[in-house]
Amino acid sequence: MEAIGAAAVEHEADHHHGPPAANVSSRVEAQFLGMLLFIISEVMLFGAFFTAYFFIRVVGNAEWPARGEELPVAIAGVNTAILLSSSFTMHWSLEGARNENRNALRVGLLTTFLLGLTFLCVQVNEYVHIGFAPQDNAQGTIFYCLTGLHGAHVFVGLNLLAFATIRAFRGHYSAKEHRGVEVPGIYWHFVDVMWIIVYSTIYVL
Repeated sequence: MEAIGAAAVEHEADHHHGPPAANVSSRVEAQFLGMLLFIISEVMLFGAFFTAYFFIRVVGNAEWPARGEELPVAIAGVNTAILLSSSFTMHWSLEGARNENRNALRVGLLTTFLLGLTFLCVQVNEYVHIGFAPQDNAQGTIFYCLTGLHGAHVFVGLNLLAFATIRAFRGHYSAKEHRGVEVPGIYWHFVDVMWIIVYSTIYVL
């Protein structure tokens, strides 16, 4: 009887149903790896537009901005400070999740969302009053492409933050499980870093 039982167990092991278990690396979690690969692809996308920008300014030796046009450097500087502040509040919310401080988690996420929304609203207002359109000249095209591309990333980040904030107020995060805050945080810090580069290059240089 024991031999029959052992044979039955072996038979069940040989006829395992479903696909085999995935080969998962113990060094990098799937969520982080996916976000990092996405960020790398986005860096390449921004790089393509920066290449066009430097081609116009360096190779083409064109005026920046085009003659008769002016960029709102001061307003963009204030907007930069707003977005950079959101990085600190994002970090605050993540630390709140790690330390089981639900108030810090919720207030940090909500503040980050509101700061990001303010940044996007100021940028849209800038487009309305800036005085030139993308089709006016090559400089205008690159300006709108780079700032608009970044604005699209801010919009995506705001959606991620909105979901994370809703989940935080429903009590979904803890010190052991807070990937829903950490992964959007990585993306948001990327958005902030890219804006520093865009602002320094487009508005300041």
